[in-house]
Amino acid sequence: MSWIDLALTLGGLPTLAASCYLMALAALARRQKPPAPPVTRLRFDVVVPAHDEEAEIGGTVASLLAIDYPRELFRVLVVADNCIDRTAERATAAGAQVLVRNDPAHRGKGYALAHAFNRSLAQDFADVVVVVDADTAVSSNLLTAFAARFEAGAVAVQADYGVRNPLSSWRTRIMTIALAAFHGVRSVARERLGLSCGLRGNGMGFSKAVLRLEPYNAFSIVEDLEYGLALGYAGIRVQYVHEARVLGQMVVAERASRSQRRRWEHGRQALVRQHVPRLLGQAWQRRDPLLLDLALDLMVPPLGQLALMNAVGAALCVLVARLGDGVLLAPYVWGASCFGLFLYVVRAWAMSGLGAKGLLTLLWAPVYVIWKLSLRFLGRGQGSQEEWVRTTREVKL
Repeated sequence: MSWIDLALTLGGLPTLAASCYLMALAALARRQKPPAPPVTRLRFDVVVPAHDEEAEIGGTVASLLAIDYPRELFRVLVVADNCIDRTAERATAAGAQVLVRNDPAHRGKGYALAHAFNRSLAQDFADVVVVVDADTAVSSNLLTAFAARFEAGAVAVQADYGVRNPLSSWRTRIMTIALAAFHGVRSVARERLGLSCGLRGNGMGFSKAVLRLEPYNAFSIVEDLEYGLALGYAGIRVQYVHEARVLGQMVVAERASRSQRRRWEHGRQALVRQHVPRLLGQAWQRRDPLLLDLALDLMVPPLGQLALMNAVGAALCVLVARLGDGVLLAPYVWGASCFGLFLYVVRAWAMSGLGAKGLLTLLWAPVYVIWKLSLRFLGRGQGSQEEWVRTTREVKL
């Protein structure tokens, strides 16, 4: 074995480990039969955090009020948070109860949710509090499916989170496959293993007992991920409810999408640096597979970055071989890594429901990868913003 072969082999092991982790999840991603619908007795508060959402909020409230669940057993609470438009008026007209919050010093979705959760707990109407974003359409079985999980013992749940406008552009089709990978493949597999699927910010639900035991103190730009980790430290598993769906509106234009993704990427990187060592340490001390899996999930690079790493590694193997230097083991390492990632993406495409159009859209994947990487290197210093910034949406459905 040459030193080049050794270097390429060792350099490929972390990428191989990440790809094998994703391949294993893809192999396990088979939906289980949901529990039978329960007797409808649980009461729900459906919280909609909204910041300047006058154009979308009426449709979202209408979608929520059309849920197939006894109307007297759930309320729709819209938090009009630091709004300067007519969000509150539109939400009231649509039939929601509105909580107006004005606190310029504490802006952000996390603060809006904490305000709503505290109000819900104080009023003691609901057994469960559900969060739905202000640009979302929900499946009619959302509360029935949640009630079945809570009646069976769940204390925190996450619905399947997909794309409301998958055919608007190649970017939204790529996002549909990406969410099918991150929200679908990973969550279905982790649920099958009895692990925590994590929180996705939209379509999540908590029992009032959990909100009292673990108060909502997540105020970063990735507040959902932050609170999901807090639940993990507390030994609380988030169950995945695959049969209930929330569909969020994805941006179409590059400029708006860049701003949104940059905030998410930088927020996630901050949590990786802060929590991975602690998660690994506590997983070892407590012999807790749930914490170990949360750490592994954070450690796996974003899909685009992982794809680029595989492409570069495979290209280096080909280049070194053509230059005549011996590479014996490295091609197997990088080849296995590429194969594992390929299976993961294929499983995500199958779960996305996009069919042949989705396969053609994957041809845009290299462009999407380069675009996402530019957020990391060209957007440094611009991603620490934790203030609630409304993303401009071009398509109205």
